[in-house]
Amino acid sequence: MTRICLFIVFIFCTSFSFTSCSSESKTTERTAEDDKSDSLMLVYDPAKGDKQIDEFMHNLHKKRGFNGNVLVAKKGKIIYQKAIGWADYLHRDSLHIHSKFELASVTKPMTATAVLMLAEQGKLKLDQTVKDFFPDFPYEGITVRMLLSHRSGMMNYVYFVDGVFKKEKRSERNGISNMDVMKLIAERKPSPYTRPDVKFHYNNSNYMVLAAIVEKVSGVPFSQFMSENVFKPAGMHNTAVYSKAEYEKIPVDVVGHDRTWRYSVVQNFLDGPVGDKGIYSTVQDLFIFDQALRKGKLLGKAWQDSAYTGHNDIARGHFNYGYGWRTFEGKNDKVVYHTGWWHGFRHIYLRDLKSDVTIVLLSNLTNGSLLQLDELYKMVGMPVVRKSAYSGNGDSTDE
Repeated sequence: MTRICLFIVFIFCTSFSFTSCSSESKTTERTAEDDKSDSLMLVYDPAKGDKQIDEFMHNLHKKRGFNGNVLVAKKGKIIYQKAIGWADYLHRDSLHIHSKFELASVTKPMTATAVLMLAEQGKLKLDQTVKDFFPDFPYEGITVRMLLSHRSGMMNYVYFVDGVFKKEKRSERNGISNMDVMKLIAERKPSPYTRPDVKFHYNNSNYMVLAAIVEKVSGVPFSQFMSENVFKPAGMHNTAVYSKAEYEKIPVDVVGHDRTWRYSVVQNFLDGPVGDKGIYSTVQDLFIFDQALRKGKLLGKAWQDSAYTGHNDIARGHFNYGYGWRTFEGKNDKVVYHTGWWHGFRHIYLRDLKSDVTIVLLSNLTNGSLLQLDELYKMVGMPVVRKSAYSGNGDSTDE
């Protein structure tokens, strides 16, 4: 009788869902209680904000030229947030805390999350090659896993496509899609940077291709997939994928500015491809994304752990790259983060997994202010996440 009962339990779990019998079960459906919890999590009284961080940010703005939004949270509670400066300098529009920024490469952790969700659901495998999804793709042996960890060896599509458009004097006003780029790569077969899986080579092509794979597997546009499967389940109500291939003008008010206020950066055809960039969001929604991941709302623990594990050679004794996340790891530290830099936007998004600290700085002025954050890290008890602060063996060079 015991064997029969065990067999029945096994069949039940297999037939209906492994998640119902799994310790990694998760629910992606939003509830009223979820919305209430998130609303309470976002409650912030500026009068009770961290005074030390406020002084630091004031100096970063006045002395280093930081212009943008900042949020710092500890243990799931916002301890500081502020909008600083201009959303659009030409029209003298000010930033507010709900301002949406083009996230640039801070998009990549979300693209990786989408891919890992599909893998967790059994809809793709990390060791499948790009040619399994796009038979006319000109490179052999490039897997989803290599794309996630920047080991494909591909050329950078941004420079390749820009070169084609410039040489052939094509119009740069209308955006091109990921599928347009995939078709161009198939037709022109540009030379790769190196052979697949030889070395880490950070490259926007990897995540542009991943977004194209998400579209192919799901059968819907990347923007729709992300909205339905990542943003809405997480509670990110002010986040969306915007592509110039879908919009004549991206419907946001924050303008990117290059280094100084002399001119704003105009969107062009290269704002069409997404996955490597193209997600627009707020500092609060990035905090919500952090919390949704911590609570297992989007990915099970094993899949998250794989994303936070370095899959390349360690740099400076601490730094690596997982699946969509840069990583910093020490004896008692584990920080995953990503930077972003694109068309007048420059950002950093950090999550201290052990101390439960989240730092988000989104800037629409591409100066070097975000390289001056050491004191902020120390204030919140996070290690200094800056490669030049460490020697080759990982020792700090700042002491």
